[in-house]
Amino acid sequence: MSSFAKLFFLSAASCILSAAILGCSTFSDNPGAKSANAGSLEPQAILKFSDVPVPVGLKNLPTQSYSFESSGVRVGVLKYQGKNNPDQVVNFYKEQMPMYNWNLVNIVEYGQRLMNFERENESCIITMEPKGSAIILTISLGPKSQIVPKKAKSPVK
Repeated sequence: MSSFAKLFFLSAASCILSAAILGCSTFSDNPGAKSANAGSLEPQAILKFSDVPVPVGLKNLPTQSYSFESSGVRVGVLKYQGKNNPDQVVNFYKEQMPMYNWNLVNIVEYGQRLMNFERENESCIITMEPKGSAIILTISLGPKSQIVPKKAKSPVK
């Protein structure tokens, strides 16, 4: 066999082998594998507040959480724990919250990560803090405070 034929045969074999290996890793029957490869998180199916999503992989901490809802007013502090990647969780909320009509006000990072969202009459603060190899996610939901203008004691002259 000539050296050109050997080189051609080895090149073709390596291309076929590479395509088979890469093809197996990118095409999967597992729907969870697709989102894991993409680096994005999916929302949980059951939520305490239907318009505040929680990424899959976080476990509710019911003894550290509470919520109240009456006459259209909602208040709650919900705590979750999991081993999710903090950057993926931040991106999850940046993508998901606008789908529920929440507007991102700001993100503050100082060891913890704090994301402020609001809409017409509510405020939602999402905090992530590291705890060993896990994160604690806290969702605080409540009504926005109403700004009441102060009346002047005497007219300005």
